[in-house]
Amino acid sequence: MSATDVLQKVPLFSQLSPPDLQRVVEVARDRAYPKNSVILFEDDPGDALYVVAKGQVKVVLIGEDGREVILSVLGEGEFFGEMALIDDEPRSAHVIAMEDSTLYVLRREDFQGILEHSPGIGLALLRELSRRLRRVDEKVGSLVLLDVHGRVAQLLLDLADETDGQRITRRLTHHTIAQMIGSSRETVSRTMRELVDKGMIDVSRKDIVIRDRGALEQAAGRGGS
Repeated sequence: MSATDVLQKVPLFSQLSPPDLQRVVEVARDRAYPKNSVILFEDDPGDALYVVAKGQVKVVLIGEDGREVILSVLGEGEFFGEMALIDDEPRSAHVIAMEDSTLYVLRREDFQGILEHSPGIGLALLRELSRRLRRVDEKVGSLVLLDVHGRVAQLLLDLADETDGQRITRRLTHHTIAQMIGSSRETVSRTMRELVDKGMIDVSRKDIVIRDRGALEQAAGRGGS
């Protein structure tokens, strides 16, 4: 897809007029990153917004012992580095390509220039920051209050809600899920098998389908229906 096709699907830019969107396209620069390459290091200077045009990346914290905690997994049309557009602080986490990926990069100075012509982008950015903060609150709550079974259930519901509420198309291994919820791959694999056996989900190479949302919500502490 062209830069225009990709960027107009990003919530941050979706409401722009064609001339304003063209301004974004003109200053965005595409960069390719092979699988497992580091796109950003924690504590790097923050000076740009990145939009995933193709592929999938993970935002991670890496401990001194090398253990990874995945904060989020982002696919086509999603973006990261938005805090760099607001403050001058360094990057707060590593970002690593999970597969061969192409990204569009928008530098802070260019974004601020576009903002002068299209102030609506600022409101869209605030909405996205608010949404992500709510997700962080939910994740912290699940880590404190839920067992592994509940954390897996909540993650599956959150991922399904990114589309139609029933289907998860993100390419996530059990190891990746474990890093997202603070567990082990073996425990996640066992939990996924239990959810399948109980008829809550179906798993294939292509996707995960939620079959009993009410039961999954109960497992995630949402009360169900």
